[in-house]
Amino acid sequence: MNDPIQENPEQWLKQYLLPYRELIESPDALTGIEEFRRIAQDVRDRGGKLIFAGNGASAAIAGHLANDFTKQGGIRSVTFHDPAFLTAFSNDYGFEWWLAKALEFHMDANDAVILISSSGKSPNILRAAEYAKSEGVPVITFTGFAEDNPLKSAGTLNFWVNSRAYNHIECVHMIWLTAVVDLIIGKAEYRVS
Repeated sequence: MNDPIQENPEQWLKQYLLPYRELIESPDALTGIEEFRRIAQDVRDRGGKLIFAGNGASAAIAGHLANDFTKQGGIRSVTFHDPAFLTAFSNDYGFEWWLAKALEFHMDANDAVILISSSGKSPNILRAAEYAKSEGVPVITFTGFAEDNPLKSAGTLNFWVNSRAYNHIECVHMIWLTAVVDLIIGKAEYRVS
């Protein structure tokens, strides 16, 4: 049995990393990053906040970016991924509805909601998008897999990674989101304290 990774791990890695540049530099994403910056600054100027959410790795990305937008970007940002909060709302309203209910309690008219889902099919994320849209709050989506995924269809501004590889999708989402923060700041190198 031939194992291409064992035979030539460097070549395998080169092939693995090859799609990143093309995925990151999609023309839609480049214009979308500028549009997201404008929305985020508008939210800040109106006294609103950015609300980030996702499941699993996307929740980790959401938490990381809520911190970066708040601390580095100067735009108040939150997530609802505290275990006590998440489990209480999931228990009381059902997992598919917990995030929409969190928005019902905490979202304000001047906010924007950023939803991250590789598949774009997570029921709790879709319900949150529907609720935010019904309240007239901008919904910014980050998805991958099928281009016609339901979350992308529900967004106001959509970022889509043309890939079916979870790690490619999640890493590109992270790069795009951190690029928005750095665009707000106006540079890539700065102190974080």
